Amino acid sequence: MKRALLYLFAFLAVEFIVQGLAGMVYTLVDGSSNSMPPLWTIGTMVAYSLAVIIVFLKAGWFTVSPDYLRSRPWAVLAWCVVASLGAIVPSLLVQGFIPEWSGWAKEIVDQTNEQLEGMMSVPGGYMVIALLPPVVEEMVFRGCVLRALLQWKPRRRWLMIALSAFLFALIHMNPAQMPHAFLIGLLLGWLYMRTGSIVPGVAYHWANNTAAYALYHLYHNPQSLRDIVGPGTRPVLLALLFSLCILVPALLQLNIRMQRPDK
Repeated sequence: MKRALLYLFAFLAVEFIVQGLAGMVYTLVDGSSNSMPPLWTIGTMVAYSLAVIIVFLKAGWFTVSPDYLRSRPWAVLAWCVVASLGAIVPSLLVQGFIPEWSGWAKEIVDQTNEQLEGMMSVPGGYMVIALLPPVVEEMVFRGCVLRALLQWKPRRRWLMIALSAFLFALIHMNPAQMPHAFLIGLLLGWLYMRTGSIVPGVAYHWANNTAAYALYHLYHNPQSLRDIVGPGTRPVLLALLFSLCILVPALLQLNIRMQRPDK
């Protein structure tokens, strides 16, 4: 447990330090305390993502190994992408039941949404939304935090997966994203537990974030499922049924094809 908390603290510390330095430099350059523009935010996210990777590799907390890819798990990776696409509608449906935030929570949600919209609308946004986060977050939260938790309580695997998913949801710092992040964290933890590798999680995470990026541009920042499928209950139910016809078989295929690390 101490090692898991160490990894989490290191991740947050690197992010805090890099963002703090970037904010100070921007204030000196711009001469004001205004919010950083999207391109500056993108540069900051690239910097702290690379810093996290370097710190975790240099400290020996995470080791890059080609062993899993040598097993040619292409079917597993493909089904991870399919499962991610099948989970889009259920996720949007769950978010639709979350009540409107107020007070400090609404301020955080609005600020985060404004920042995401700014990054998605400029060049480089895809890199810091769909390319770097899957690698960095899977390395930290599954490859380090969850690994340490599973070693701490090997007989309580799902409890440890739930704990890592909870921590994963918290670091998003956006109350509106936390339910989705927790559910995705459970699935990503399952992928890691079954394979002993972060590669399937990276594939799923990449497809999930890429879909969010694509939906933003295709539907001009949809706020709910109805913004995509149209008004009324019937289109929503049909979209959910269609998605489950993708998600459930994909999960069944993953359950069949993934090998446990001890087998």
